[in-house]
Amino acid sequence: MKLSQDLLRAEAARRVRVARPDLAADLDLSTAAALSRVHARIQESADTDTDALLAVSVVRRFELAEWTRATCEFAIGLAPERLAAWRRSFSRTIFLAGNPDNLGDRVRFDHIAEDGSAAWTGPAPAGASAGLRRLLKLFDGSRSLPARPDTAVRIPEAIGPRHRPPVRRELYVATAGTSVADCLVHLNHLLVEAVLDGLIAPGDTLVVRQVPRLVGLSGPYAALRVGAEREHPDRLRAYACLTEETLVVGTG
Repeated sequence: MKLSQDLLRAEAARRVRVARPDLAADLDLSTAAALSRVHARIQESADTDTDALLAVSVVRRFELAEWTRATCEFAIGLAPERLAAWRRSFSRTIFLAGNPDNLGDRVRFDHIAEDGSAAWTGPAPAGASAGLRRLLKLFDGSRSLPARPDTAVRIPEAIGPRHRPPVRRELYVATAGTSVADCLVHLNHLLVEAVLDGLIAPGDTLVVRQVPRLVGLSGPYAALRVGAEREHPDRLRAYACLTEETLVVGTG
């Protein structure tokens, strides 16, 4: 399966139609220009819609494997109806720099990473996190994503009900021209929406693999994170992907 521009446009359009069919109904999403228009409409809607939901993550330090696990744990721990409503806001998340341990008396977090490296609150209307967003600065993730060996991340079984046997998937992350901030955004969307679609569940194992670009992968893909090329905004690029399950993981 080649990651052609047609395939990437189709995936970007599918995401819009699933999350907000009302915003996509009158647009032809088969071209990059049309996708740019609908993304502008989405941003306008997020800024004015009082029902839009926003999550906030306070990041003390970023380590790819642990952050992946904790993000999945946060999403799995949300009530299904809350998670679905967040999708209508395209799983929008703001990343702030700070130490969650220092905010215990001021903020009630919905999830804290086991190692204390990050914590999440929401999703909720923007006003609920206004004080926190005024208190902390945006997380500075301008540096390049550091190289890491392949790492297996197991999602704990105890965090939620399991409706199918555990599976193993590969999670590929593109690193060429990708900053830590880019990685946070792209993986957040991919992982949260994969949880909502049932692609990631308690007991699953994700093998996190960093590659320069995803163009050489053969697929098949269970989920793709697609965005504009930084250097060529009229072209799309796959920034992360989740493969189909490669192995059923035993529970014994």
